[in-house]
Amino acid sequence: MNDSANSPRLIALLGPTAAGKTALSLALQAHLDTDIISMDSALVYRRMNIGTAKPEAEILNSIPHQLIDVRDPWHSYTASDFATDALTLIERNHAQGRPSLVVGGTMLYLQALLQGLSPLPEADPQIRKSLEAEAAEMGWPQLHQRLASIDPVAAARISCNDSQRIQRALEVHAITGQAISDLQQDRTAPSLRVLKVVLSPPDRSVLHRRIEQRFAQMLGAGMIEEVRGLLDEPEIHPALGCMRSVGYRQVCQYLSGEFDRTECEQRGIIATRQLAKRQLTWLRKEADALWVDPDQNDLHSRTLAQANDFLS
Repeated sequence: MNDSANSPRLIALLGPTAAGKTALSLALQAHLDTDIISMDSALVYRRMNIGTAKPEAEILNSIPHQLIDVRDPWHSYTASDFATDALTLIERNHAQGRPSLVVGGTMLYLQALLQGLSPLPEADPQIRKSLEAEAAEMGWPQLHQRLASIDPVAAARISCNDSQRIQRALEVHAITGQAISDLQQDRTAPSLRVLKVVLSPPDRSVLHRRIEQRFAQMLGAGMIEEVRGLLDEPEIHPALGCMRSVGYRQVCQYLSGEFDRTECEQRGIIATRQLAKRQLTWLRKEADALWVDPDQNDLHSRTLAQANDFLS
């Protein structure tokens, strides 16, 4: 990544799920007078509101947000899509003399943005449908073994239960005949100046309590009814990538009768904790990031001061 003085300036507010990024992002947005560019793989989907912890409608209507509600749930949105869309917005802001503010926890999106786009093919619905049918029959771990024989490098960094990334890697190979890990090496990084701020409680138990409280609040706010309504749409089914995301997968399983509501909540909390753990593992590799505690008294003033130093 080239970070010359004339490059667009980007503040990336990162952190695990439930860390409190939304509240801090609103303070930064008001201070910077710029749009909030969402970097969340679930917020891109329309009608998926409660289970994604999407900001309330009055916030979205009064404060400029980008890359929220840009896809119907049955359409895919890839890291490459994000990188293309976000870079367009960043360059627009730069032309207007404004910095950019990216907020979220989908670290694969950040990697695609900062390291550049790979020449990967567009999604192929027919191939995806075929892979989903195979997964329904034999399970994603079995398809992960197939990936390991085709592309051991990609398989080594993809969990055997990460259905979306397994599917994408196999899809790319089916389309191009090449390993996705080979294609991903051919990329050009954009020229950006970046300040990374990671919002995360230093005590893991604090984050766990936040996750428990938020998931319970989601269920209380009508997440089950939201998922039931989504599944009533003819194009939406539990095998869709968006419906396999944390929380939605567990509610789909509950609605299909696999377990009761209490176990649905417990499984949703566990899955969210596992997501946060993966996010933190990735975030710890960001050696140049500023880490801040969401519970510190001077959180906003300290973060705004860091932003001012970066932009000056």
